Amino acid sequence: MTDPVYRTILLFDIEQYGSRDDVEQAFLRRLLYDLVDTTLLAADVDETARLRADRGDSVMELIDTQVSVPALVKTLLTETIALLHNKNRLIATSAQMRLRIVVSSGYVAVDELDGWVGSDLNHAVRLLNSDPLRDALKQRDGDCVLCVSDGIYQGVVRHGPLGVRPDDFHRITVETKEGPTVAWLHGDPGGAGSPAGSADPRAASDAPTAAQRSETWVGGNLYGNTGGTHHGDQKFDFGGSEQGESR
Repeated sequence: MTDPVYRTILLFDIEQYGSRDDVEQAFLRRLLYDLVDTTLLAADVDETARLRADRGDSVMELIDTQVSVPALVKTLLTETIALLHNKNRLIATSAQMRLRIVVSSGYVAVDELDGWVGSDLNHAVRLLNSDPLRDALKQRDGDCVLCVSDGIYQGVVRHGPLGVRPDDFHRITVETKEGPTVAWLHGDPGGAGSPAGSADPRAASDAPTAAQRSETWVGGNLYGNTGGTHHGDQKFDFGGSEQGESR
């Protein structure tokens, strides 16, 4: 096994992919690849600074730490949302794509079977498949929902880099066997069609804090966060139950 390497982890997962027929699934995969490539190009992520893994209904990107995380988050909140909306408005409702997106970070290693392993990677996948993200996407009119790990929030988002508003994120807590883990979900905690950040948690002096209002506890398993490394002849397998199966 190679030594773990620290990377930014970017995950995309298509909602209700399994309910589509083969033709629709093939179309959605092409749509997703184009969206991810355009997003990373807009965030100035060079081809040599990223590594992709395909999991059928989802895509994983491990991104070199030299790439600006603030620029990546800003791009996801602007370019990605606009691009997905523009694509969906031109295709039939049955073929439209809605996404759950996670930005995390941590260590990953390559094992003797050329698979990516690491508790940080497991953690990111658990966030992607968590009920708070699934529920948020179901409740909103938009085409996607974005979640960042606590590390990304504390290190990047809460400082308010240009184009990223910390108040537009609310805290969620996912309960695991190892204890609760915190992440941050972009958009109105009330869901259902309200524009992200439209509600001001400080509007009423006797209102609960943003964290109190928006904490969500769900059952399930979850482990740490990762990054990764790659050599040209490596192959990757994300089918194992260690990293969770998309529903």
